[in-house]
Amino acid sequence: MEIVEFRPEREQYAFTFGGVAPVRKVVPGTMLRLWTEDAFCGGIRSTADLPSTSLTMPFVNPQTGPFYVEGAEPGDTLALHFAGLTPARGYGASCTIPLFGGLTSTDRTATLQDPLPERTWIYEVDRDRWTVEFQAAASDFRLELPMDPMLGTVGVAPGAGEVRSSLVPDTFGGNMDTPEMRAGATCYLGVNVPGALFSVGDGHYRQGEGEACGTAVEGAMDVTLIVDLIKGGGPAWPRLETDDHLIVVGSSRPLEDAWRVSQVGMVTWLSELYGLDKLDAYQLLSQTSETPLANVVDANYSAVTKVAKALLPQSTAYDGTHQQLREAAAAAGQ
Repeated sequence: MEIVEFRPEREQYAFTFGGVAPVRKVVPGTMLRLWTEDAFCGGIRSTADLPSTSLTMPFVNPQTGPFYVEGAEPGDTLALHFAGLTPARGYGASCTIPLFGGLTSTDRTATLQDPLPERTWIYEVDRDRWTVEFQAAASDFRLELPMDPMLGTVGVAPGAGEVRSSLVPDTFGGNMDTPEMRAGATCYLGVNVPGALFSVGDGHYRQGEGEACGTAVEGAMDVTLIVDLIKGGGPAWPRLETDDHLIVVGSSRPLEDAWRVSQVGMVTWLSELYGLDKLDAYQLLSQTSETPLANVVDANYSAVTKVAKALLPQSTAYDGTHQQLREAAAAAGQ
C-alpha cells in the first residue's frame, strides 16, 4: 500500500469545497497520513482568547486538501475509510459566539434579546486516560469526559463549478458535524468533478449530538485514512458504513427537511441492497431506523438516519468495500 504523508502549511489551508487547486494527486488504495488544524485556525489557546478578537471571517474551519483521486469521474463513488483519528494537541477549545448556536438568537432567528456573551472553555487532554476535562467557567465544577475523536468536515468539490464555504454541509458532504464520522467508519460520497477533489478537517475531540452551542471540543487532529474508488453508483447524499450500522446524512433547513433527506436516502439504499420497492423499503425503515441529530447550528442543519446491520439480512454494500478497507487498515497496523 502506498503511504502519503501531508501536513499543510498555513497558506495551503482550503476554506471552500470547489474552487481550490489540488495539493496532491493520489491513486485509489493509497493511505494518507494527514494533519488537520482546528476550526479556529489555532487562534484560540486560552480562556482569554475570544472569537471576536481571535477569528478572522471567513477564514475559519480550514480544510486539509483537496486531493485529486486518479480515475475518479462524475457519477463514481469515493470511499474514505478513517483508520485512525488522534488528537494532535494537549488541549481542545470550545466557545460561545454571539448570534451563533442552537439556543440563542441568530441573524436569521431575530429577536430583541441581546446575543449571548462570548466565553471560551479549554479542555485539557489526558492521553493516558483518553479523556478531556470540562472545567466550568463560573464555578469550581470539573468533569472528566471520554474522548471520542471525529471529523466535522469531510467532502468533495460540488458540481457545475460551484464553490461552497467549508462551514456548509450539503450533497457534497462538507461540514456535517456528525459524531458518526469517527475512526472505523467508511464514508461514501458521490463524485461531481474529475478527481473528486476531497478535503477533510474540523477535528473534534468529542461532540454531543446536535452540537448545541455551535462548537465542539475543537482540536487539531492526526488523521489516517484510506482512499478507494468505486466506479459508478454515486449516492445523492453522503453515506457512512461502520461495522454495526448503515448511515445516511441529510442536510437542509428547516430541520425536518434534513431528516426527510436522510430518511429518503436510507429508503433508496435499502431498495438498492435488497431489491425492495420504494414502499416496502419505507415500511422497513419505519420499524428499524435510528435518527440522531448531527448539527442544528450550521448554514444547513444535518440529520442522520441509521439502521443496525444486526436487524438486516447480510449484505455487502459496495461489494464489501468497508470490510476490505478495515482489513487493509489492520494489515497496515491501524
